[in-house]
Amino acid sequence: MERESMEFDVVIVGAGPAGLSTACRLMQLAQEKEQELMVCVVEKGSEVGAHILSGAVFEPRALNELFPDWQEKGAPLKTAVKNDDIYLFNGAESAIKLPNFSVPKTMHNEGNYITSMGNMCRWLAEQAEQLGVEIFPGFPAQEVLYNEDGSVAGILTGDMGLDTEGNPKDSYVPGMELKAKYTVFAEGCRGHLGKELIAKFALDKDSSPQHYGIGFKEIWDIDPDKHQEGLVVHTAGWPLDKNTNGGGYLYHAENNQVFVGLIIDLNYSNPHLSPFDEFQRYKHHPKIAQYLAGGKRVSYGARAMAKGGFNSLPKMTMPGGVLVGCDAGTINFAKIKGNHTAMKSGMLAAESIFSALASGDEGGNDLSSYSENYQNSWLYDELYNTRNFGPAMHKFGTFWGGVFNTLDQNFFGGKLPVNFKDDSLDHEQLKLASECLVINYPKPDNKLSFDKLSSVFLSNTNHEEEQPCHLKLADSTIPLTVNMPKYAEPAQRYCPAGVYEVEESEEGQKFVINSQNCIHCKTCDIKDPSQNITWVTPEGAGGPNYPNM
Repeated sequence: MERESMEFDVVIVGAGPAGLSTACRLMQLAQEKEQELMVCVVEKGSEVGAHILSGAVFEPRALNELFPDWQEKGAPLKTAVKNDDIYLFNGAESAIKLPNFSVPKTMHNEGNYITSMGNMCRWLAEQAEQLGVEIFPGFPAQEVLYNEDGSVAGILTGDMGLDTEGNPKDSYVPGMELKAKYTVFAEGCRGHLGKELIAKFALDKDSSPQHYGIGFKEIWDIDPDKHQEGLVVHTAGWPLDKNTNGGGYLYHAENNQVFVGLIIDLNYSNPHLSPFDEFQRYKHHPKIAQYLAGGKRVSYGARAMAKGGFNSLPKMTMPGGVLVGCDAGTINFAKIKGNHTAMKSGMLAAESIFSALASGDEGGNDLSSYSENYQNSWLYDELYNTRNFGPAMHKFGTFWGGVFNTLDQNFFGGKLPVNFKDDSLDHEQLKLASECLVINYPKPDNKLSFDKLSSVFLSNTNHEEEQPCHLKLADSTIPLTVNMPKYAEPAQRYCPAGVYEVEESEEGQKFVINSQNCIHCKTCDIKDPSQNITWVTPEGAGGPNYPNM
């Protein structure tokens, strides 16, 4: 097939904080050196920010470097953190407030801001466009293009107008080839092209496996009398049991809004556990409900997050390409923050790429300078000094892991001469359903807790109905012949959007994929115990349309 082709110096996949910071830094360097540079960013969401979901308490360290005058430029950082409260929930009604000295320093938020990262990315996109970057929203990167020597040559955007069988409809528009000297992959956690590249170039051969969590978020309008702008609340414990790691949060943003959420590690073992329903239970704890009661839920979303940290980082370069941000797994889970680290990884990539191009590099090389720049940066130090945080929680549990992390961070600055590693795989941790306690979740009260479908409605999720299913099964029989008898088909529960169902009828059971509901969280690609599900990009602009998550 003849496809339209465009050539750039650099193509960036994903308009999140990592990708946009890469673009901005590239163009800043080009202007400083008075060199022409053609940079484009492709984004699968309908607009920049449509697929961005983050807590978020934002650390401005990387932003201070990228745009020292961000306040004058109107960056949407208006709510400074004023108070940090951390609780241990030891039941559905009780809570213990932890004193500051007993909390790892990484959890302290002085100097940080409560913000919407969707709006932050929209602002970064404005800065990038003013610098001369071309941004194409609604264009998913479907495939990696390779040169004859095997190096990355660019990407192919997704075809538009295919029917469910993959045949062209009257509205068919073929995808475009976007070729570049260097391609930066900034797709976010479990990016499907990043996953392919890590496997193809064995980038993770010297790393521990990546570990993941699923993070939920809702935005609520609450009673102004209950609102405490700048208050940050973090919790550990209930509703999660001692065998399930994770924690909750509630951030008081501006305009009488709060951001509430729960993060659950995807190495949990009980296949009857439903992360969505655990989150609904969480909101009923008195410490959370006191703020939400009488309020109105205005938005909902969920997203997987990479939390393996330093030991799980793959090699981030390959011939012709670079992985940045959560595509590589640069989140610092000890801080529950990944936006500043994603931005810094993109800025470092930009500096390496620009230096290579300015020296006459025609592309296609493995940029060893990126690895050197990374190892000499504060990003490396920050991730290295928190390398034990996640493995300690997995090894010792929430309480004793927390004790170790407090000692390690507060008294030794992360420099204890130990290096815990967790070489387990999240999807292998499920026990047989017959060996586990069935969890009976309460019905939603439609005041604090809600069902999946009404929640998905608030995410503004939509996909063109007549298109190929973007949730690919390697073997269509596995859900009912393997996962159902062994694990009571956990896809029904780990999916936060009601995509997967097992329907009962006179003819027997049927495994149904409601791909229209998919909010692009990638949990199924990660947690399926048979590794039978592969998430690929749907038709452009499909998925959630988060207004300010």
